[in-house]
Amino acid sequence: MTHREDYNPSEKAVEKVAKDGWGAVPELIRIIVNQAMAEERAHYLQAGEYERTEERKGYANGYKPKTVKTRMGEITFSVPQVREGGFYPSALEKGLRSERALTMTLAEMYVQGVSTRKVKEITEQLCGFEVSAAQVSRATAQLDGVLQEWRERPLGEIRYLYLDARYEKVRESSQVRDAAVLVATGIDPGGERQVLGVSVSLSEQEAHWKAFLKGLKDRGAAMGSNW
Repeated sequence: MTHREDYNPSEKAVEKVAKDGWGAVPELIRIIVNQAMAEERAHYLQAGEYERTEERKGYANGYKPKTVKTRMGEITFSVPQVREGGFYPSALEKGLRSERALTMTLAEMYVQGVSTRKVKEITEQLCGFEVSAAQVSRATAQLDGVLQEWRERPLGEIRYLYLDARYEKVRESSQVRDAAVLVATGIDPGGERQVLGVSVSLSEQEAHWKAFLKGLKDRGAAMGSNW
């Protein structure tokens, strides 16, 4: 699947991906919120895990699972605990209240590539304070792995295939250009609807479609003899 990291897609393109939904979103939300909660606990204790410092105000006491129902399905978070009690991460509540904005941002990160800057912005909004570069790097690596796995996941039989395309204004190298956003959605034999792939490219339309459809077929998408 064609994927470029230097595009700045329009909000309409991102809205399209976020609205259709895709299977990696719950895991991405879990990673971001978990990372924000861990950072918030470290800020509360004035020390990271296993860190020795005179400013320490308490001790971490592991994590407690909490399953929350969201519009993207049930997500189980790892809520950090403090041995002395009295701590509850506000990042969890902020994340749930801002679920749509969070989903939109994750969709944008998918379309243009995982952005360390975006991860830093999200985490700081959830935590309410500046986060460390090391924490952001670790979260970005996790997000990148989840997205890559989703992009390359094997596909199976598709009963109905829906293809959509639109042109959006994107910024590349300080220039505004037209880019084609291709979205493939399929209905599997069980009736479940899923986004099969998304591609953003400035290339010629015919070549873009051929590469996009070939990518779906190479991942195992099958629609019988006509596919």
